[in-house]
Amino acid sequence: MARGGEVVTLKSNGMDSGLLIICALTFVIHLIGTLAYSVRIAGTRTRRIALSLSLFNVLVLVSRTSNSFQAPLLAKRVEQNIAAGVAGGLADFRWLLASATVATVIGGVLIPTFQRLLSRWVTSLGTHRSPLRTFRRLTSPAVVAHIRESVVLPRWTNVTSLRHQRVPWGVAVVNTVAVSIWSVGVFAALYAGYLRPELRVTASQLSAVVNGVATILMFVFLDPYLSLMIDDVAAGKVAEPYFRRSVVVLTGTRLVGTVLAQVILVPAAVWIAAVAEWL
Repeated sequence: MARGGEVVTLKSNGMDSGLLIICALTFVIHLIGTLAYSVRIAGTRTRRIALSLSLFNVLVLVSRTSNSFQAPLLAKRVEQNIAAGVAGGLADFRWLLASATVATVIGGVLIPTFQRLLSRWVTSLGTHRSPLRTFRRLTSPAVVAHIRESVVLPRWTNVTSLRHQRVPWGVAVVNTVAVSIWSVGVFAALYAGYLRPELRVTASQLSAVVNGVATILMFVFLDPYLSLMIDDVAAGKVAEPYFRRSVVVLTGTRLVGTVLAQVILVPAAVWIAAVAEWL
């Protein structure tokens, strides 16, 4: 609880099945968020950017469905802990943010493989002109062979060669901040409910404000930058290797953002609790 401005860390009950489910949902959300970078690579390679984004929206639906279950399940866990006097507390949110970090690492490793698979599916959809036929082909035994052929590890040269090019560090910093705020938004708002149980409903609603800041940063600074770069690659003004290395930078800063979320979790929760009281 919080008394007189002092934050008291609640005792953790450790990992249980309920928390494991929420961690799995968090993992899916951040895995798909990381794989989104590979869509842009596939779009530039196939020269079918709009079609790549459209096909990837199927996975976005999975991410949004996971998100729609994650927050209510976590909110119910907080409510039950507060009502029963059970301190799940801070450790629960640490586990969830750790799941986000692990998902980002795995997503980064899978980007080369996923962009190759997505390129195949985009080409297939462009050839057959039938989404149903394309999705039906995804269930055929040939897909196993496609996956085996597409599996590849990231090239270390994409990292080591960063020192030889101008890295968009301003965009990288914005991406780090945006991801950290977005990662911690719902969690900090719900953790504020532990700090001020009598204001937990108000605090939970403030998560939209926190996530709104992250969304503004992403849509105002990051999306236009990536869109301009994709257009430049399509027009031949920017080489594909430069674009891939920029994706490496953004993936790395996304990983840093999930780690930074661990640091700002408690301060963000204290701030949300203070705003809830001020309102």
